Amino acid sequence: MPQDPQLRSHGHALRTPLLALGIGLAVLVLGLATAGYPPLPALAALWRGALGSPDAILSALLPRAIPLILIGLGIGLAFRAGAFNIGAEGQFYAGAIAATWVGLALGTWPRLVAVPTVLLAGFAAGLAWAAVPALLRVRFGVLEVISTLLLNFVAEALVSWMVLGPLQESKHTYPQSDPLPWAARLPQFPGSRLHLGLLVALCLALALWLFGRRTLAGFQLRAVGLSPAAARVMGGVRPERFFAAALLVSGAFAGLAGASEVSGTTFALFQNLSPGFGFTGIAVALLARLHPLGIVATGLLFAGLEAGAGAMQRDAGVPAVAVYVVEAVVILTIVLADPAARRAGAAATDPASR
Repeated sequence: MPQDPQLRSHGHALRTPLLALGIGLAVLVLGLATAGYPPLPALAALWRGALGSPDAILSALLPRAIPLILIGLGIGLAFRAGAFNIGAEGQFYAGAIAATWVGLALGTWPRLVAVPTVLLAGFAAGLAWAAVPALLRVRFGVLEVISTLLLNFVAEALVSWMVLGPLQESKHTYPQSDPLPWAARLPQFPGSRLHLGLLVALCLALALWLFGRRTLAGFQLRAVGLSPAAARVMGGVRPERFFAAALLVSGAFAGLAGASEVSGTTFALFQNLSPGFGFTGIAVALLARLHPLGIVATGLLFAGLEAGAGAMQRDAGVPAVAVYVVEAVVILTIVLADPAARRAGAAATDPASR
């Protein structure tokens, strides 16, 4: 009995991320062995750093997963609409700057008002930072891949200027801001670094899943991503509007991630605030096949890898950057698997191939 092509497609969607992760871990083990590091002690240290204790989970894995999930959700939305946002790192920093500025100014406000205002400031700043490439693409045809990527460098330079200028701490000794007042900080789980941003991220993931599955706009957005010309002709959709909206929301989510990091984890702005959240978020979204609920799982996975990297370096002497090998292999595997999947899908639905 022939297999349903749709079921075959779903099976491929599940197999490819698992295959990508498996290849990434295999390359990591091979690389460790080649470099002279015993793989088993290194992997054991990686596990302990990520999941070895309640403290590791609540203070290392989950706090690190929050910005990855938020950025991954935005990247996934943009990619579905055909907007290749490579500037989440810059949008993250824009949100962090705005959240710090607003948070320092709202120290006397009630916490119930100050915290949402800080998050909203980061959300708006990320959206505004993404508005530049959206306008350049829609009005002048400038590829968003280039403009969003270049704006990352502008944002990093802006952070450096801010922490050495307008937002530098009051003693002017260190290149960082003053700590945010208590009223501007996200509530934390007692005895850990886990904060309310996780609940925000989970709610947004559920909202995006419902938007994509249960609304006409969500269906139209997917149609624009698959074929803008067909969406315009057959559905009367204006692709540029969905493209711009998806890119703006993607930037807003990255800005929200920056605000949550400042308000919930670091409580201050400083250089190198992000260890590459914006780029890791791309891997998070791709591994989840852009599925909002899947992004939660892959965000936790990559957070575990990065949280365990420190323990791997401390306990086994393996450089923490080794985990980026896994992330790079995952991205390459997903990118290479997509054309093969499309060819297989076309063959499955072509009557002449039966």
